[in-house]
Amino acid sequence: MHESIGRTRTSEDRLDPARAEVLHRVLGRTGAPPAAGDSLPDFWHHIYFWEAARPEMLGKDGHPKRGSFIPDFGLPQRMWAGGHYRKESPLVLGEPAAKTSTIKNVVQKSGRSGELAFVEIAHEIRQAGRLAVSEIQNLVFREDSRAGGPVREQPSAPVDETRSERTAFDPVILFRFSALTFNGHRIHYDSDYCREEEGYQGLVVHGPLQSVRLVGLAVAMLGGLQEYAYRGTAPLFAGEAAEFCAKEKDGRLELWVRGPGGRLCMTGTAK
Repeated sequence: MHESIGRTRTSEDRLDPARAEVLHRVLGRTGAPPAAGDSLPDFWHHIYFWEAARPEMLGKDGHPKRGSFIPDFGLPQRMWAGGHYRKESPLVLGEPAAKTSTIKNVVQKSGRSGELAFVEIAHEIRQAGRLAVSEIQNLVFREDSRAGGPVREQPSAPVDETRSERTAFDPVILFRFSALTFNGHRIHYDSDYCREEEGYQGLVVHGPLQSVRLVGLAVAMLGGLQEYAYRGTAPLFAGEAAEFCAKEKDGRLELWVRGPGGRLCMTGTAK
């Protein structure tokens, strides 16, 4: 068992309504923005509980250096591979909340692209003594994958959706979402870094930003949300038009993001 399993940290935040209002506008939503006393929209909790590391504590990718909470595997590239979100009770804007994060599992192995490390982190957000959100976050760390390396597989997306929304994210939206989530990962705003260091063709759309759009679609269809599980399968790049798709099956929604050429970028389920 890895020595970091069971490691825990807690952070606190007052859920500032102004931040939710900004995300409302960044997403181009219509109607009145969320205000103090309102429930935070589902999956918007990622704009809170910032990890503000000092400059000297940042890695070359813009993330806080590994080793204090997340272990340092000597693997420079980090991906948010997927997770599972469950709403236990509403989060109320304008009120303080506490987030506790615990490392649940660590797996290291070799794959076709080299050494890999998988980290599972469990998050719980509590407000006024009650559990509001429980979430599992799955991270993958890997060796450098610069341009010219092996081409990653890009699975094909289904085409049998019953509802879809077409969206493209430009670099300005990516920058603003990075600012709102205090995410310094350079793949979202530094084109040279994307190409030269991580082998991407351009700026990468955040997994949580794609999830915010999928969750919004699910809430519109279901009238509410209890659970949302998701997995990233291929990158979506800035400027690419994508279809955010859904269909009902066995009492739940199947969700996915279809990029150019039918590329499956993300898959998920909601109920």
